[in-house]
Amino acid sequence: MTTESTQSATTLEAPAGTNISMMLRISAYVAAMLAILFVINNFLIFWAEWPGVCNLFAHLGLFGLQPVGKPVNEATAVYAWLQGAIMFGLIAAIIAFVVKTKDRPLYADSETLSNLAAYIIRGAFWAVMLVGIADAVISFLRVEEFLEMFVGSEMTKQLGRSIYRGSHVHYPLIALGFIIGAFTRSLGFTWLALLIVLAELLIVITRFIFSYEQAYMGDLVRFWYAALFLFASAYTLVEEGHVRVDILYSSFSDRGKAWANVIGTIALGLPICWVILIMGLWDKSNLINSPLLTYEVSQSGYGMYVKYLMAGFLMIYALSMLVQFSSFFLRNASVLMNEEEAPKLEYEPH
Repeated sequence: MTTESTQSATTLEAPAGTNISMMLRISAYVAAMLAILFVINNFLIFWAEWPGVCNLFAHLGLFGLQPVGKPVNEATAVYAWLQGAIMFGLIAAIIAFVVKTKDRPLYADSETLSNLAAYIIRGAFWAVMLVGIADAVISFLRVEEFLEMFVGSEMTKQLGRSIYRGSHVHYPLIALGFIIGAFTRSLGFTWLALLIVLAELLIVITRFIFSYEQAYMGDLVRFWYAALFLFASAYTLVEEGHVRVDILYSSFSDRGKAWANVIGTIALGLPICWVILIMGLWDKSNLINSPLLTYEVSQSGYGMYVKYLMAGFLMIYALSMLVQFSSFFLRNASVLMNEEEAPKLEYEPH
């Protein structure tokens, strides 16, 4: 009788556990993918002047929304419907994938999302490395009046405009950085840290030995420093390297740690990332969009033209952290669901 009762309970619990796992997987994937789609839509709305999903809802009279920016008209209705179809299609695709792979463990999806966050970081590191070197070379040639010798007077004039340098030099190099990131597994920030040290050493040598210093040299160090600290955050989360204000956590069991991490991710991690994205990208005048749209530069004369990209670092930071938090959520949920593949949550106080 006891054996039959145990078998019956196991039969009842298995579908319930599978359904919970599916809901958790859908939630994590939707959170990560909608964040990426939000960033892509931001560029479509403010660069390509597409209307956006909110304007589509306002146009249809849904949720009591008011038009954000220009209302949807006949000319832009197709773009608005396309954006809406992409968003709902993405959610439907996630649900279909999870249903089709309902026996897939949470930890496997955690690894998938972690790899996606790592790719975003790799691409961003390669991008800032390439942009930093290229812009520093252009700035050096320009300040020393060698640039015209290589590219001619008209191109020299164009490279003195931030919008031209950004659209014709920076953005192609950013695209190249993400292509390189797809083919290399190196995160690259160790090389970036080495380049920062070399750049600082060059400033010291040229200033104190040759009495030579230009604005672009300091701009390069600040550009790479900002990238190093912001882009490494998601990787540090993977390695449990962030400093915790730890009073009780290190003494918890694996399940206790998992509960603390799941609750912290839902209550603090994901909301903070969304706040950064929404506050920075919701409107043209917001703190991330405004510098990017105007190709903002520093007031240091012949310095580098990369200040506007440093505002975009916050976007990469929030996006990569949000994707990694989604992975972190599934990783700890797998412990709570008693999956065999679930990792042991090891933690050493910092």
